[in-house]
Amino acid sequence: MKNHVTDMTVGSPARHILLFALPTLIGNIFQQIYNLADSIIVGRFIGADAFAAVGATSSITFLFFALCNGIGGGGGIIVSQFYGAHDDDNVKKCIVNTGLIMLIVPLLFGLIGYALAPALLTVLSTPAPILSDAIMYTRFMCIGLIFVSLYNYLSSMLRALGDSRTPLYFLIISTLINIVLDIIFVCFLKLGIKGAAYATIVSQLISALFCGIHAYRTNPYFRFEKKDLSVTFEMSYKIIRLGVPLSLQFGLIAISSMAVQRIVNAFGTTVVAAFTATNRIEQLIHQPYTTLGASIATYCGQNYGARNKDRVYQGYKTGTLIMVSLTVVLITAMQLFGKAITGMFVTDSNVINLGALGLKITSSFYLALGMIYVVRGVLSGLGDAFFALFNGVVEVIGRFTIPLFMTVYMGFGETGIWLSAGVVWVLSAVTAWIRYKFYIKRAMP
Repeated sequence: MKNHVTDMTVGSPARHILLFALPTLIGNIFQQIYNLADSIIVGRFIGADAFAAVGATSSITFLFFALCNGIGGGGGIIVSQFYGAHDDDNVKKCIVNTGLIMLIVPLLFGLIGYALAPALLTVLSTPAPILSDAIMYTRFMCIGLIFVSLYNYLSSMLRALGDSRTPLYFLIISTLINIVLDIIFVCFLKLGIKGAAYATIVSQLISALFCGIHAYRTNPYFRFEKKDLSVTFEMSYKIIRLGVPLSLQFGLIAISSMAVQRIVNAFGTTVVAAFTATNRIEQLIHQPYTTLGASIATYCGQNYGARNKDRVYQGYKTGTLIMVSLTVVLITAMQLFGKAITGMFVTDSNVINLGALGLKITSSFYLALGMIYVVRGVLSGLGDAFFALFNGVVEVIGRFTIPLFMTVYMGFGETGIWLSAGVVWVLSAVTAWIRYKFYIKRAMP
């Protein structure tokens, strides 16, 4: 058991957070390589319109992924709390109950997304030349939603127990498979966007299956007895109570991203392609912050379960220092190499120049972005269900109003798209920090 779980209630906070975050970070980067591989191959071998079509679907697919994965994240936090309290029976029961919920939810949302894809893309003012391809790609992603959710569920459970390595190993394998299949389906079989979708679905299925098999064979918490398989209202309510606000938070952010995408689409295909390129890079930039936040959440969850107040405070301080150091590196890279990075996706000079400018603008706000994830990690670990929803509402309000204000009323034009993203991060970071100051005193008196 010691090889596949980690007790974070003892030892150096910095060591636990960094050692836990590193495999998770590598894994998340490889997960983003899925998107990068699809984007580069589609953009280079099919064309800018196809690249824009895939990008136009991102806010919709993120909506359905987020609604599903929030439940898994909520279950993971509860598992970490039970593990910190050394309540092994409830650890297993929580894994089982979360698993059942995570089978039902993605099937439901996958069907809804498949049916509503044409209407959603039309509402977003998707340019006519790319609409049919965007609908097709969205529907394929909805079919694969169950496989993506299954892998993310298993990852959440394993990471809650301190095992961030097992998900990494199988994610690397599936990423390599995805790239190979992309090349075969798109470059050789000439299946176009459909081929990129096939590659993603198959690779995610492989990742989920092998991760589950390995977890059963090596981790005692995944070997259930009859008494562990009971589905109870009390346990399901705990998971839903924390998971639904997380889902709604991510869902609201996705809906607000759809509002931004509608504004982007109105500027035409060139701006859509530039925004898609910067969005792919921003997704990659989010990964170190995401993994840091997840590491802090697991650390704080275990120590909150063990009632180690001082170690929770230490986790917040240590996480903030790590975040600031990381942010300096990321800002430098985006300011100096934005044009070269954007040029990986397309060859159109107009798209490259606009994308590079967008990266320079958004990178100036990375400190606020990092603060959101640090505070969110602490509050999630403490079981703060309200904040996830509240912060999502704040971000939605910002994304619905600020981009329109910047692009139209302030006269920034298309550059206002990227400037508004930074302003929203600042707004969310301030509200997150205020919530932390109030909640920490109540949760850890």
